[in-house]
Amino acid sequence: MEIYLVGGAVRDKLLNYPVREKDWVVIGETAESMVKQGYRPVGKDFPVFLHPKSHDEYALARTERKTAPGYKGFTIHASPEVTLEQDLIRRDLTINAIAMSADGQLIDPYGGQCDLKNKIFRHISPAFAEDPVRILRVARFAARYAYLGFTLAEETKALMISMVASGEVDHLVPERVWAELLKALKEKTPTAFFYTLKDCHALAKIFPEINCLFGVPQPEKYHPEIDTGLHTMLCLEQATRLSDKPEVRFAALVHDLGKGITSKSNWPHHHGHETIGLPILHKLCARLRVPNTYKALATNVMQYHTHCHKAFELKASTITDLLGMLGAFKDNNRLFDFLLACEADAKGRTGLEQASYPQAEMLKLANHAASSINTDSILNSDLKGDKIGSAIHQLRIKSVTEAINNYKQL
Repeated sequence: MEIYLVGGAVRDKLLNYPVREKDWVVIGETAESMVKQGYRPVGKDFPVFLHPKSHDEYALARTERKTAPGYKGFTIHASPEVTLEQDLIRRDLTINAIAMSADGQLIDPYGGQCDLKNKIFRHISPAFAEDPVRILRVARFAARYAYLGFTLAEETKALMISMVASGEVDHLVPERVWAELLKALKEKTPTAFFYTLKDCHALAKIFPEINCLFGVPQPEKYHPEIDTGLHTMLCLEQATRLSDKPEVRFAALVHDLGKGITSKSNWPHHHGHETIGLPILHKLCARLRVPNTYKALATNVMQYHTHCHKAFELKASTITDLLGMLGAFKDNNRLFDFLLACEADAKGRTGLEQASYPQAEMLKLANHAASSINTDSILNSDLKGDKIGSAIHQLRIKSVTEAINNYKQL
């Protein structure tokens, strides 16, 4: 059996980047011979097998032929006659088309090592244009490797622009878009994902709610960067520094979607954007099949981030109500994630990246005070029904008032 390590594992080995998973290509075998040797078939669209011990994926060498629009519109041909070079050329980028033999020899027929050295994303062949997912993948690779200095080859950028113009990206399915977005949010530089899509005109097609933020002004007094799209990217950058949770990063990304539909006659102001954006957010989440945990946090951040920023101006009763609406008194609450996303918003402004955000500390103290009250006297009283809840609420307000006063005196 002729076996080669391929794809991301080879690329990341050469970059001294952590290898997350290993993929192997098998030359000169059939599906029947793989099964006889103990490999377990798992591929639905083409022959992929799991190794009986390591459980790594082993795929038979194959070629592809475009038969219909979209990323599923391919006819797959796998046979013992398919060569390694034929298998590699169907891949997307030159840096992903390097193979390594069992003895460590590199097989690089399409110049992947050179592009790795020069830190360039370059497509292998015109067949790149046949699969719209490749636009998302290139953008995700940008999110992963931008910190190393990788850039997009001009001819690849031009090809991606033509793919958008031809309508190829219109065939992307929501589940795949979300899957690639989620991966990008987990990388070192998620903003590069969106800038890459914007540069090839795909952002307007794939994420129109985010694209329309660019060019929308905000008051320079509060937003020195002025442009809402730039502010959104700065917020995502700050969220990436503050938290490794993709939920927090997603919430920071979408918190200002309401500003994208503000009437130009009201620019640069965006009164009520916190609630105006909610239907847009919910529509986006429905379209991309965004998990409820992401949607819930993003909704809270969108609706209440301004409250958080003005925490020192709020009455104790309002803060207590806010904590209640955020579900902060429940087990496994997301208050800390909410505060991180709000902090990312506050710091996602030009020149304010290092500013402190004491609002988070104050709200944490208020929540601790409200959650630590002793309700025994209320529960053991003669109060019934809603009166019990009202009494507990008043007790929380009293505790929050004391906590705020103590905090201000520090």
